[in-house]
Amino acid sequence: MANHRHVDINSTPIWAKLHQHQRATCHMHMRDLFDTDPHRFQRFSLELDGLLLDYSKNRITERTLELLFDLADAADLKGWMQKMRSGERINVSENRSVLHTGLRLPVDAALSVDGRDVVADVHAVLQRLKVFTDKVRDGQWQGFAGAPIRDVVNLGIGGSDLGPLVVKEALSAYAHPDLNVHFVSNVDGQHLARTLERLDPATTLFIIASKSFTTPETLLNAQAARVWFLREASEVDIARHFVAVSTNEAAVKAFGIDPEHMFGFWDWVGGRYSVWSAIGLPVMLSIGFDNFRAFLDGGHAMDRHFFDSPFASNMPVLMALIGIWYNTFYQAHTHAIMPYDHGLRRLPAHIQQLDMESNGKRVGRNGEALDFDTGPVIWGEEGANSQHAFFQLLHQGTRLVPCDFILPLNSHYPLGNQHDVLVANCLAQTEALMRGKGEAEVMRELSQLSGEQLDMLLPQKLFPGNQPSNTLALDKVTPYSVGMLMALYEHKVFVQGVIWGINSFDQWGVEYGKQLARRILPELSDAVDALAHDSSTNGLIRHYRERHGK
Repeated sequence: MANHRHVDINSTPIWAKLHQHQRATCHMHMRDLFDTDPHRFQRFSLELDGLLLDYSKNRITERTLELLFDLADAADLKGWMQKMRSGERINVSENRSVLHTGLRLPVDAALSVDGRDVVADVHAVLQRLKVFTDKVRDGQWQGFAGAPIRDVVNLGIGGSDLGPLVVKEALSAYAHPDLNVHFVSNVDGQHLARTLERLDPATTLFIIASKSFTTPETLLNAQAARVWFLREASEVDIARHFVAVSTNEAAVKAFGIDPEHMFGFWDWVGGRYSVWSAIGLPVMLSIGFDNFRAFLDGGHAMDRHFFDSPFASNMPVLMALIGIWYNTFYQAHTHAIMPYDHGLRRLPAHIQQLDMESNGKRVGRNGEALDFDTGPVIWGEEGANSQHAFFQLLHQGTRLVPCDFILPLNSHYPLGNQHDVLVANCLAQTEALMRGKGEAEVMRELSQLSGEQLDMLLPQKLFPGNQPSNTLALDKVTPYSVGMLMALYEHKVFVQGVIWGINSFDQWGVEYGKQLARRILPELSDAVDALAHDSSTNGLIRHYRERHGK
């Protein structure tokens, strides 16, 4: 296992300086910062390949950023970036490399880990995926009745579901017109049953996405799909209608899947980073190999920018440090993400998993207890719908809630002036959150009122403002720009994990509940009498036994 220098980041002088700076500037209002600096937008924004980051609407000054860059240096961020890039085993608890960036490298790149040519391995799998997806998309791959595939059902959960689902939905404008791609993740039978009731077994292809081929939820859905399929087909037909993204060849063969139709990936690919691997097969089937390659290229462009740019002009680093500024030094423990694009409506859920599963830790990478707050609660919803839901709290609530607004500047689906209305709403919300509305403005609005009416309405119409936000403006939602966007958030999460001193690449907290579920499952039957849980869990088990089936 690699030896990594340990730093108690909250014991460093720069940590104390940032607390001091926060106390000195916390009453500063962004409205005044803009009023005194007409060039603030130019100084606090940057652009890469059609992706603009405007971070000017934040409670920061040049001094804030200087201190945050010093914090990154104290945590040896550059060193950790190089460790990840070179394949060092920075996932210390599992003794693994972290090389999702290697999945996005071009074919002529060079990267070897433990004597293996990573780039050659990645592109060998990509080539197999291309051959397979071309056959399905061209209609050459036919089902047991001789008809081409019309529906693809991806059976996975977590990273084997959310990442591909987000990218497929985002890129619906590039989808094959005669191929529908569905995602089933929930072990609730409703999810699979409602999906299959519209499909024909003779024209349906299933992807079982499980590295170990033992994921309980995925295997339960796979077995149920197998039973559904065999009502109209035979065992020999499984090989034409089921493929696997896995590394467990024995289990795949036992299921009836031809190993030629098993696509693997590596232990240095974490689940929430796996859409770039063979886990992206449903995306590739939907948008085609060339568009998937453009998605990889967008991710690789963000990788190059991240690894090679100085901190002061580095999008992921800036977003990560500003996030730490609020989460750690302002104690703002929640972060909202609003994509103003219907295709990106599930992006907040993906980032939620990416961030909270990575940085939801209370222990440092060396096992030490942390006495400061780490990962924030990530949430959000698509705009402009969200304006009619939780924006009331953002504008007039008591909490500081940093926000990311994600805005495509051009639409694949122009209808009248609807996109202009959407853009206007997005920009207006960021301005309103920043500027607020003071007493003088409200008094002008209520100039016809006086007495009790004025006394009642005046405080209700005040907006404090000073709510921070980033705006990420994409020229258009394309495979390339979605690749950049996804990789941007991956690197942001990594940077924050490095500075907080945690391992962002394990997820032991996911496992404990699964262990207890395996214990409780047989106890749901009346055949098991002895219960050794707490009184609440025991009572709920008995209540289930009494009421189930009624």
